[in-house]
Amino acid sequence: MADGHSHGGGSSVPVLLSLSVFSRPTTVPAGSGYEVLIQKFLSIYGPQVDVHRKFLMQVFSEEWGQYIDLPKSFTISEKCRLRLVPLQTDITTLGNISPATTAFFCCDMQERFRPAIKYFGDIISVGQRLLQGARILGIPVIVSEQYPKGLGSTVQEMDLTGAKMVFPKTKFSMVLPEVEATLAEMPGVRSIVLFGVETHVCIQQTALDLIGRGYEVHIVADATSSRSMMDRMFALERLARTGILITTSESVLLQLVADKEHPKFKEIQNIIKASAPESGLLSKTPELKKRLILIPTISKL
Repeated sequence: MADGHSHGGGSSVPVLLSLSVFSRPTTVPAGSGYEVLIQKFLSIYGPQVDVHRKFLMQVFSEEWGQYIDLPKSFTISEKCRLRLVPLQTDITTLGNISPATTAFFCCDMQERFRPAIKYFGDIISVGQRLLQGARILGIPVIVSEQYPKGLGSTVQEMDLTGAKMVFPKTKFSMVLPEVEATLAEMPGVRSIVLFGVETHVCIQQTALDLIGRGYEVHIVADATSSRSMMDRMFALERLARTGILITTSESVLLQLVADKEHPKFKEIQNIIKASAPESGLLSKTPELKKRLILIPTISKL
């Protein structure tokens, strides 16, 4: 069964994972929690899981003879049966976003990364556009800084005025308890627009944690990068295969206003009047670009 205590030692625990009419035995490390189990479900049932829906995880209780709900704080300590139950929600599966249901996550755009990250100047430029658009449209912005004592604060070019939250972290993922508490204060938010560095580390882990919690995630490809273009492009490919939406800054901003008659359209139009820099996405890696364009997403399988 599952309890609230982690059992160390690196041992594996047998679990039976069920989804709809499917059941499959597997193992997870002792002490595994919600995020590990969500990823295990995705790795096993991939095409059957609509990542745009919210889910409830349950464990079979011998005492009650039926499945019971589990809190996200539980960990696996011994053999058990788990199932993932999709909940009915009004979350779109089409990738539509609106200012009222969207938050922006800006990840680790810090000074010490400037000389190391490919196309960092371009990423800063595009990030500025997104932050400006968020202020114009009243979209909440959550900003993380990875170990700022050693890596410095967010670069000065990026104006964080009005950001709902700026927090330090050592974990790669931005999804920390304080961030979850802030999101809980915004129950209308269903979509997260995510950008920053590094694509294959903090962006990837943040995105996977967010979809595991039922959010729709939009990664802005021209506003995220890594030290290596190979890591950047393969991370975007992997994330697209899990149902995360890979998009661009101009696409996001225009989708948020949606109509030329929107009262803020002219202000958004001014932001995108000059095309965003392509930050190496097109000219440097044609084969990877082709792979990224052609890959299917879970919702289309």
